[in-house]
Amino acid sequence: MPAIGRGFISNLDLPVVEEPAWTQPVPSNNRRVSIVSTAAVHKRGDKPFSWLAKDFRAFHKTDRDLVMTHVAVEFDRSAWQQDLNTIIPLDRLQEMADDGEIESVAEEHYSFMGAADPVTMEKSAREAATRMKQDGVNTVFLIPI
Repeated sequence: MPAIGRGFISNLDLPVVEEPAWTQPVPSNNRRVSIVSTAAVHKRGDKPFSWLAKDFRAFHKTDRDLVMTHVAVEFDRSAWQQDLNTIIPLDRLQEMADDGEIESVAEEHYSFMGAADPVTMEKSAREAATRMKQDGVNTVFLIPI
């Protein structure tokens, strides 16, 4: 990892979660799943992510013209450029829904900039969570990049 990234990460304070909110998972065949990734993926034409971006980008479950504006130069993008499902497995989730393994795939999915300090992203995370609740999401597939 380049020194600038290593220095930034090593200076972050780990957040302390005083009272984590754990829930009982629903049976897998009753799950409506949304993806939350830190890959800085978004629809082509959307505003690119900037270094330390605190916001998110939403994309529809049928969107496949996605780009990555993650600033980590050491991240190898070759696999996802060949198959989006390596980091945003929308097709695999749809196959699971078609096979009855999960109930459904959410309409929207969310991407954040993984290089940002998570503490500064709470407002955006709450907004994404509200949108997921409105869509009936009861399971989130977290994909850190």
